[in-house]
Amino acid sequence: MTPVISFSGVGLTYPGPPPVRALRDASVTVRPGEYVTVVGPSGSGKSTFLNVAGLLDRPTEGVYELDGVDVSRLRERQRAALRGQRIGFVFQSFHLLPYRTATENVALARLYAGVPRRQRATTAVEALDRVGLAHRRDALPLVLSGGERQRVAIARALAQRPSLLLCDEPTGNLDSATAENLLELLDQLCGDGLTLVVITHDRQVAARGQRTLTIRDGVLDE
Repeated sequence: MTPVISFSGVGLTYPGPPPVRALRDASVTVRPGEYVTVVGPSGSGKSTFLNVAGLLDRPTEGVYELDGVDVSRLRERQRAALRGQRIGFVFQSFHLLPYRTATENVALARLYAGVPRRQRATTAVEALDRVGLAHRRDALPLVLSGGERQRVAIARALAQRPSLLLCDEPTGNLDSATAENLLELLDQLCGDGLTLVVITHDRQVAARGQRTLTIRDGVLDE
């Protein structure tokens, strides 16, 4: 099968002075349905790896193919369109609008894709149901627990029907019991065939993945 992520000698150097080589000669393949975790100390290059994989940053060297598409050849508008179609993001901070309901927050993921309002709402409810929150569809983030807010954030990412879910420290703001429930949800999503890449500093979280990549000083190793 065509890999979801294929890095071949990918690197990223931020301009200086002095220039900072944040990612060095990374070569890795992530296949459909895999659950890959990425660990490393603070400042090691984890976020840079996620930003490149998520088409938020453009590598300065090497070749990156997403679902078989060489993204280095794409213009920014094409990269943004591909990102919206293929990639879902989940961050440590939930990034929910406080005065919008759970359904409205999730539906926003499809707003700029030109999807009609009624269809956006239907898709949002389906995504909330998938993460076990259909009963909280009309709740505001202010009355949701941390775990529920993170599930809304995951539902928002799933509403795009991505082929890849990128998670950056998804349990960082959660207590251990709530984090365990969230990790069980990620296990379930992977079991359903979704490709997951989870950035974490927590070795216990990393152990949930099928494979773990380590990054240190911008060097990626398996």
